[in-house]
Amino acid sequence: MNEKYEQLRKDFPVFEYQKYDFNIKGNEIDIQFFFAVGPYEFQPKMKLSLGRFGSNDLQEKYVDSLVFQIGLIEIISYWKSCCSPTLLIHPFRLTKEMQDWWKKLYFNGLGEFFYQNKIETTQAEFLHFDFADDCPSADELDYPQVRNEAHVIVPIGGGKDSVVTLEDLRRTKDIIPFIINPRGATLDCARIAGFSNPDDLVVLHREIAPQLLTLNKEGFLNGHTPFSAMLSFYSLLVSYATNTRQVALSNESSANEPTIPGTKINHQYSKTLEYEEDFRYYVKTFLNDCNHYYSHLRPFTELQIAEMFARHPQYFPVFKSCNAGSKENKWCCNCSKCLFAYIILSPFIDDATMIGIFGEDLLNKIELRQYFDELTGIAPNKPFECVGTIDEVNKALRMITESRKEKLLIQHYLEKTK
Repeated sequence: MNEKYEQLRKDFPVFEYQKYDFNIKGNEIDIQFFFAVGPYEFQPKMKLSLGRFGSNDLQEKYVDSLVFQIGLIEIISYWKSCCSPTLLIHPFRLTKEMQDWWKKLYFNGLGEFFYQNKIETTQAEFLHFDFADDCPSADELDYPQVRNEAHVIVPIGGGKDSVVTLEDLRRTKDIIPFIINPRGATLDCARIAGFSNPDDLVVLHREIAPQLLTLNKEGFLNGHTPFSAMLSFYSLLVSYATNTRQVALSNESSANEPTIPGTKINHQYSKTLEYEEDFRYYVKTFLNDCNHYYSHLRPFTELQIAEMFARHPQYFPVFKSCNAGSKENKWCCNCSKCLFAYIILSPFIDDATMIGIFGEDLLNKIELRQYFDELTGIAPNKPFECVGTIDEVNKALRMITESRKEKLLIQHYLEKTK
């Protein structure tokens, strides 16, 4: 058991969701949350800019209800710093079924966090909800009806997957591009898809409260949180604010494979079909069925998506799938995400073009052998990254073994698998 985890739970027994605030200004919505634990306060700010897609008749009661729900997912980034056994919610009281739903999301969404921090706990014991004595019930909140099917919201992440979704759906639907914290690759992919004017985008500027970064430096607990679950709850507000029911994600079938074989520990838990179905149930049951959130690429494997992406060479110079290099808008060429993208695209893009995209020949980079072994199943666990299944990686490698047999990692692969 992690002794730091146990001590922090004793030192900080209650984490508070104190309140939230928002302000509607034309086509922008400013949001602020107020969280606290012991002497520490967290007040993250968000700004949702709706561009030309914003509605002029937003009702505060609906924004209020949706922002409260967003706070329940935002708080997880801060709660995990000390894992307080009690989460005290002041604005509204969750029903028992809501509490159970959120506990499942927190527990499974933090599976990697618990594993990496060597925390042994259960869904029943890791967290208890409590509520302020005078707070009204959350089931009394009003939620909008959103029935417009003419458009579709497409979150753009800057990688190959959202490009494939964009290019496929734009043939039959009017697209509303949604970007969280724009960076080079997301803006460039949107521009090439035809959304070059800032007013053509819905943008969420999301900040991390500086106090959390301070606690991280001081040795409080830190680790992965379910980013896609956060995206799903912001999509509710975007749906209402743009009067658009459909939200098309780009999560593929391989997201369902656990990172740690034989467990439910999955870096991509909030990209899984299980979470997607849970979220739709929550929205339908408690939030007036106010959007339809689905993954357009769910039927496809990473290998199939790579083949589809290869048909759009106009994106080759700008797309990026590397977290380590995202701030500098580059492929770092030293991580498992870069190596996976290189492997999965290589059957469909020639060798010279691949080297041009990445700036290096990653199949010839023997220093990446550990990541290579994790991706192929030679090592016992997959990398904690958004990567495809072990079977997909091996199939891709078999497709290029003959044409790239001189590459150092291919030679290593042949030696290990003969």
